[in-house]
Amino acid sequence: MPPRPNQPHRPLPTMTADTLVIADFGPRGSRGPRGPRHPGGRGGPDGRGGPRDRRGPRTPGPYRRLLATPGARAFTIGNLLARLPMGMFSVSAVVMIAGTRGSYALAGAVTAAGLGATAVVAPWIARLVDRYGQARIAVPATLLAALGSLALLLCVRLGAPAWTLFVSYAATATTPNLGGMSRARWAYLLDGDEKALHVANSFEQAADEACFMLGPVLAAFLCGTFFPEAGTLAGVTLLVTGALLFAAQRSTEPPPWTPPHSDPHPDPARTRSRPASPRTPRRTPALRPLLAICLAMGAVFGSMEVVTIGFADGQGHRAAAGVVLGLQAAGSCAAGLVYGAVHRQGSVEDRYVWCIAAMTALLTLPLLAAALTGSLLVLACALLVAGMATAPTMVNGMTLVQRHTPPGRLNEGMTLAVTGLLGGIACGSAAGGWTVEHVSPVAGYGVPVTAAAAALMIALVTHRVTHRPAESSNRFT
Repeated sequence: MPPRPNQPHRPLPTMTADTLVIADFGPRGSRGPRGPRHPGGRGGPDGRGGPRDRRGPRTPGPYRRLLATPGARAFTIGNLLARLPMGMFSVSAVVMIAGTRGSYALAGAVTAAGLGATAVVAPWIARLVDRYGQARIAVPATLLAALGSLALLLCVRLGAPAWTLFVSYAATATTPNLGGMSRARWAYLLDGDEKALHVANSFEQAADEACFMLGPVLAAFLCGTFFPEAGTLAGVTLLVTGALLFAAQRSTEPPPWTPPHSDPHPDPARTRSRPASPRTPRRTPALRPLLAICLAMGAVFGSMEVVTIGFADGQGHRAAAGVVLGLQAAGSCAAGLVYGAVHRQGSVEDRYVWCIAAMTALLTLPLLAAALTGSLLVLACALLVAGMATAPTMVNGMTLVQRHTPPGRLNEGMTLAVTGLLGGIACGSAAGGWTVEHVSPVAGYGVPVTAAAAALMIALVTHRVTHRPAESSNRFT
């Protein structure tokens, strides 16, 4: 029988047939899986027979906590599907046009014209997104861009005049800035949580790198394995499907910016609304140097791509250039994920300067690898290491853009940053191509180093301007 209160319980030995059984009728909390519980140790005083260590549930990692935000996984899946074609369309267009018309010059001119059209149209699309909402603008803009890609495919297939290729590809400039819209949703959902927003920006930057790493590889595989138009068809399918899934997640969509005089009877159900914007992002003093840095950073990316292709071609391995550049994107993707999970120190302005400095220093590695070894394998390793500074730099840059963009204009502000990158890519491609053709591919690796050094100088000179507190908060409260 169990012991009476105020008496210590003792195990009760008994026999059942030929088996000795020791029964313990003490309270459950006083014993563990293997014997009585003794505080301060694994069982009794001799350290044997005590309970096993019981650890609490593991704390989820920062990215798992981020994606646990209500509605986050749904819009992230759709957004990633729609962003993957961003790295496919240009490669598919070049393969399709050059393979059919036999002219890389025409293919390059068409893609360059599309890039210029994007630089003009994208900020306007982003302004409409801020004004009328993501779903209302992104869906028709995406469908128009998809029609442009299909028109390009038909013009190439049917042998239409060259000018139709330019017009068709220019229509794809209406593709909305899906990465910027995803960052805007994170800013809306994580309003006021700087730590979580840092993780979100790191995740989005890693996603950008992954899309631009996998997109060209997928496009080259489809065009080479099936038919030249396969990459464009797959890209259109992914873009439209992903954009529709993304736009369907209305619960996480930020409310459109509405001037106070145009909404005399606001809906009280929407507790978070955007205040009136006092100015456009272009007129924000702290945002101008950030856009200039984006221009220089784009020159780094554009020149690195062209110079690497030229160097691989000179080594007789032009087909391997995509893999080599993919390693650079892989290093950036991995570094972005790690950077989002580590503890941050110092202000974001200081971290931005240090990251640009690290990027400038690491970009000398490909130059040294090409000049001293001439080995494509050594160059690939150097690009893998050099790419590790890209994502942390872009994370801090986008954080500053978000901080200094006037409220209600977040999509426009981030699209302006992307436009600066695109303009820099065009300039860097031209400078890198000229250097490879007129000097040497090895000398071409000096172009991205020079562009990164220019970005560092701009960051140092304008550090006080970007370090000023934001004139108006970008929060949605």
